[in-house]
Amino acid sequence: MSIKSMGEIISENRKEKGMTQSELANKMNVTDKAVSKWERNISCPDINSINKLANILGISVEELISSKIEKANTYNNIFDIILLGVALAMGISVLVTLILNEIEMKDAILMISLGIIALSIYLFKSENFK
Repeated sequence: MSIKSMGEIISENRKEKGMTQSELANKMNVTDKAVSKWERNISCPDINSINKLANILGISVEELISSKIEKANTYNNIFDIILLGVALAMGISVLVTLILNEIEMKDAILMISLGIIALSIYLFKSENFK
């Protein structure tokens, strides 16, 4: 059994009740755009409205909040891109400057080392190593 996101739980239970996003929004006194964001895991319902939402959907609060947290953390994604960019940039820089005979070996080793460190950090924080 896979753990579902809160958005998936809200969407599935809303549909089981035969409600549209607008109908759920009206019952929750929010906009249909807010419900859409909940279901797409862009935002979450206000903590004060969790009990009301669970009651409307016919599920327990525990069932609603025991969802997995989506890994849509923008800062982590940006950090990953930066790490990979640094690793790639160091490799390309060393290759180009070696071809043009414009770099000393100690500088090339330093740049390659920085690229390997950036790549190592990325790999150790990725799920593949967990």
